[in-house]
This record gives sequence, structure tokens and C-alpha cells, in this order.
Amino acid sequence: MVAGTIIGSGIFLLPSAIAMQIASLPAVLLVWVAGGVLTVFGALSLAELGAMYPGAGGLCTYLREAYGPLPAFLYAWGLLSMIHSGSIAALAVAFSLFAGGGKALSALPILALTAINCLGIRNGKLVQNLAAAAKLTGLAAMIVLMCLRGPLRAPIAATGPATSIAGYTIALIAVLWAYEGWHVVSFVAGELRAPQRDLPRALLIGTGLVMAIYLTATVGYNRVLTPQQIRGSDTVAALAMGTLIGPAGATTISVLILVSLAGSLNGLILSGPRVYYAMAREGLFPGAFGRVSERYGTPTFALVVQGLWTAALAISGSYQQLFTDVVFTAWIFYGLAVAAVPLLRRRRPQIERPFRVPGYPWASLLFCAAALGLVAATFVQQPAGALTGIGLVACGVPVYAVARRRAARP
Repeated sequence: MVAGTIIGSGIFLLPSAIAMQIASLPAVLLVWVAGGVLTVFGALSLAELGAMYPGAGGLCTYLREAYGPLPAFLYAWGLLSMIHSGSIAALAVAFSLFAGGGKALSALPILALTAINCLGIRNGKLVQNLAAAAKLTGLAAMIVLMCLRGPLRAPIAATGPATSIAGYTIALIAVLWAYEGWHVVSFVAGELRAPQRDLPRALLIGTGLVMAIYLTATVGYNRVLTPQQIRGSDTVAALAMGTLIGPAGATTISVLILVSLAGSLNGLILSGPRVYYAMAREGLFPGAFGRVSERYGTPTFALVVQGLWTAALAISGSYQQLFTDVVFTAWIFYGLAVAAVPLLRRRRPQIERPFRVPGYPWASLLFCAAALGLVAATFVQQPAGALTGIGLVACGVPVYAVARRRAARP
């Protein structure tokens, strides 16, 4: 689920955008490594928290235990309004681009996969496992073909100054979008057979595998394509395979990308409603989100609401706008969640910790510092999108107040 959810559109769509900002292949690889290391640091921290609190809810549970109910509610609200829903919408927009359809087509995979997941978690898990297996097999074949091509091409030339902090920030935001989704397995920890063992294992192996794939794919692109071709194409993977084996290669990789996107969409659609369900059961979300289908055992109402809202976002927003807003909003809460590790170690040292973050406290502190820097830089460079994300989260404050009053009634 970790690998299948993370690997969506990023490695296929973003290499050109990154190459436009960074001057050389080593620097490009460094940004991919930086994004991967930050993701692993975050995953290690969430693994400790997830082993402590293995029930459903994920980051909502960790935020509530560390800071109280309001930050937990605002994260769940942020998931529904932008973070999770915006991620699904951005992937659906990418799906429509590769499928050759218009904006209206982006709503179809969302609604179809929502319907499948309403019929039971086994159906959703089956789709997830099949899509993950197909995409990883196809990616491996693509990478092997590209890496056998020959020596690396010339370094990538940037359009702006090679030392631009803004350029590196833009590239890092794109890379972090490619890693987005690494935390979602924590949302379904309550449905794992042995969460104390399996959650840390899933986070570590999944994120490590994805980072290795992204690095080797980036090297492969630079063995097949010139710097100018990479900068000039929005579909670098299809162009690379078309260059290697002709039109059949471009068609094959386009199908692979659609499968990859479907897998990521399914993982996000499956996991998000588990958070809304957990919050509703605690009286912090409308009660309807806590209903479970008697026949299928799924949070059907939450799935349907999420599906309709994400379909609306997909139809109305652009790919870059959506993923930028998602990364900015999400990393506010990621930083808070990871900061909960040292906070809870100091406040509640007596709680059993089946898994502890290696290299504590530096891994957690470095992640928090990076999250703070990323959020600040995005706010300075793209204030409109940042204010949109903050505004959507802030809209949850009056909703929280109403929900608390209702929960307090006898």
C-alpha cells in the first residue's frame, strides 16, 4: 500500500519541471535523495507513533495525543478539504491528461474507485495489490531498458541561476509531491493483523523502495534523452520509451502510467474515510461519517462525500495548482506530527514503544526543521496558494465548535 500509493504521477510528469530549475544531474539526484531522506525520517517518526497508538486514525490520533482535540480535528478537516482530497484530485487530473480526455474525464476514475471501495475493503485491497504489482513490474522493465541504453548524457541546463534558492525550493516541492502518500498506511493501522510489527516495516520498506526507484528512473531518463528533450516534455517517461522502442513503447508506458495513477488513487480513496470515521466515532466529526455499512463493513457515507468533493476539485483545478496547495497544507501537519515524537517521549515516558526512531532525536528534528522551512518558503513564493490552504483549514474552526457543542449535549 505504501509503494502503491506513493508512486503515482510524479516520476512520470515532474522530471521536466525539476530540470527547468536545477542545473545538473547530480543536483537533480541530490534533490530526489533529499526528498527521500525527509520522507524516511518522517516515516520513522510515524512508525514510532503508530506502534504506540495502532488504532485507526493515523495522524489524527497522534496529533490528539500530543496537542489535544482541535489540531486533530483541523488535520481531519484539512484532509477532507484539501490535503487528501486535493491529492486524489491532482492524480485524477493527471489520469485524464494521459487518457487523452478533458477535465470532465478526471471525475470518472474517482467515482469508479469510490464505488469499488464502498463494496468492501477486500475489493479495495485487491485493486491496490494488482495495481502496485503491475506498476512496479512495468517500472522495473522501463528502468532496466533505459539504464542499458548507454552512457549518461550531458548535464541538464537550467533556465535560471543554478544557485537559486527559489529554484531548489520549487524542485523540492515537486519532489515531495512525488513522495506524497507515504503516511497513509497509518490510517488503516487498526485493520492490520499485527500493527506494532507491520506498520514500521511497511513504512520503512515502502519508502526505501520508492526512493530507489525514483533515483534509478532519473538516471535512466538521462541515458536515453538529451537535456533539451527532458526540459521540453511533460511526459518524459513516454518520450523515453518512444525513443527506445518506437510508438509501441510510448503506448506501453502510457498504459503503465494509467495503471500507476489508478493504484495511487485507490490507495488514497481507501484510506481517507478511515480518518473521518475515527473522528466521527469520537464526536468530533458529523455522526454520518461514523456510519459503517452493515453488509460491506465500509464507511460508505464518508467514501461518497469524499468522492463527490474530490471530483469537484479535479474538474475545477490544475495539476500544478493542486499539488502545490496539497504539499504546503500537508507539511504543516506533518511537521506537527513528527514533533510529537520528542514531545510524547518527555510527557509520557511510561508508554510502551515497540518501535523507536533510530538516531533519535536528530531524524525527527531535521524533519521538523525542513517542514518549517518548506512552509515558510512556499508562503513567500506563492502566497495565494498558501493562503488558500490556510483558509480551508481555518474554516474547520467553527465546524469544530459546533461539533463539540453537539457532543456535549446530554
